[in-house]
This record gives sequence, C-alpha cells and structure tokens, in this order.
Amino acid sequence: MTEQNIDFLVRLEQVIEQRRTEPGAGSYTASLFSAGPSRIAQKVGEEAVELALASVGPDRARIASEAADLVYHLLVLLRQHGLRLADVAHELEQRHATRSS
Repeated sequence: MTEQNIDFLVRLEQVIEQRRTEPGAGSYTASLFSAGPSRIAQKVGEEAVELALASVGPDRARIASEAADLVYHLLVLLRQHGLRLADVAHELEQRHATRSS
C-alpha cells in the first residue's frame, strides 16, 4: 500500500461526508444515510460475512473486492457516528503503545 492509497481513503471519507450532508438523487451513499443506522450496520455485517467467506478460497481478487466493500461500508458507519478513519487509527495506535510498554 502506498501513501497515495491512504490519501484515497481520506478523499473517500470526504465524498461520503458530502453525500451525508448534501444527498444527491440516486446516490447509494445518501440512501444508506437516509435508511438510518440499522441499515448501515446491517450492510457492514453482510459485507463482513461475505469477506470471511471469500477468505477461505484462493481468489485474491474476490477477497480484495469484498474487503473494499467492507471498508466502504465501515467508513459510512463511522461517519454516521461522527467518526473518521483517523479515530480508528488513533485507537489502534493507543492499543499498540499500551501493549508495547
């Protein structure tokens, strides 16, 4: 993974926030926010199961595709709760620091 890939995730978070605050007609992201937290949570669960099932097979492209679906829906869920990927990274960093001491 390159720094450019990480930058894309930040841009994707911005697009997701824009869809949340300025829903456009036909936007899948806006429809998720409109459906509410339960629907977003359901999608995260569905995508997690699909990734888990894909991961027992040898198809790396399918695993990457399912992981991308999960990450996207996770970003939507985080925005629903006023969180960003940086908050998750901070939590992981804190755990690492605690366990490394």
